[in-house]
Amino acid sequence: MAEPVHSQSQAAGPAALPKKPSMTAVIGGIAFTLAIALIGLALASLPGLRYLGQLAWAILIAAVYRQMRGYPEELRPGIQFTAKRLLRLAIILYGLKLNIGIVWHQGLGLMLRDVISVVFAIAVTLLIAKRLKADMSLSLLLGIGTGVCGAAAIAAVSPIVQAKEKDTALGAGMIAFVGTIAAILYTLIQPLLPLTATQFGIWSGISLHEIAHVALAGASAGDEALTLALLAKLGRVFLLLPLSALLMLWMKRTRPNESRAKPEFPWFLIGFMAASMLGSWEYTGQPMIPLPLKDALSQIASFLLTMAMVGLGLNVHVKDVRRAWRPLLAMAISTTLLVLLTYMLV
Repeated sequence: MAEPVHSQSQAAGPAALPKKPSMTAVIGGIAFTLAIALIGLALASLPGLRYLGQLAWAILIAAVYRQMRGYPEELRPGIQFTAKRLLRLAIILYGLKLNIGIVWHQGLGLMLRDVISVVFAIAVTLLIAKRLKADMSLSLLLGIGTGVCGAAAIAAVSPIVQAKEKDTALGAGMIAFVGTIAAILYTLIQPLLPLTATQFGIWSGISLHEIAHVALAGASAGDEALTLALLAKLGRVFLLLPLSALLMLWMKRTRPNESRAKPEFPWFLIGFMAASMLGSWEYTGQPMIPLPLKDALSQIASFLLTMAMVGLGLNVHVKDVRRAWRPLLAMAISTTLLVLLTYMLV
């Protein structure tokens, strides 16, 4: 049975404008993510259940809700606001916990590992997809999503490479599905690995898909691991800019006059680094931001991240993922190889 056509899609003529989301939808969506985040926080405080942590519980609850009840479309504007805007705010606040000295000490080595991760993920995904005779357009999106920053990278490059809307949506769903499983596995095996908190944070940042996935895994090893994981991951996000430029050049040569899309600059990365410098600044031997305030802001950032996990979990839809098993298999294999490669790099 065909799905009913929504009234918004029935608007005729070029003058039809996108409907502005209502305040009820925005506030309701934020409240929805808040409620699930509070449930996750409560579960993480119980004996025997605290092992996963509040971030993992929130994303698991949201994923189960999606499979049982579907995506709450009427609340989508508020959920997306939480998953995008509040996530970026949380990342900026986490910058306060990162000493800028660590950036100078780890920065160059992290960027080199980031470059290796991006090139390896894209190349291996395409090679495996070619052997499996998978759809190469979708596989390219998945390779970029695996190497750079998940669904955000797929959304950024889709207009550049003239990808179909269904491939963009399917690729984002697959990234969420595989990345979520990987991030949860990271939290489970973290205590068993012979890695320091610093090493585990770097490994998470240079191997997992989404920033939210990195936050989920990194948080399981403590604040130091989380900040380094975000730093490593944000280096991969920065690489989206030169990658997009290369794709534009490639499209201009292969399909002249077709691609004019420009990637959105990730301004929140600047905020993250600015917060890091502010948090590291000392005057006459005293930090500019008192430690109690830093701790309070860190708690706020953790809870905002938990709310953002709800949006990520709601994007996990098993039925959508099963439609294109060959590209999915190619991405799963390349993800596994990337995890192993990056483990050796730390």
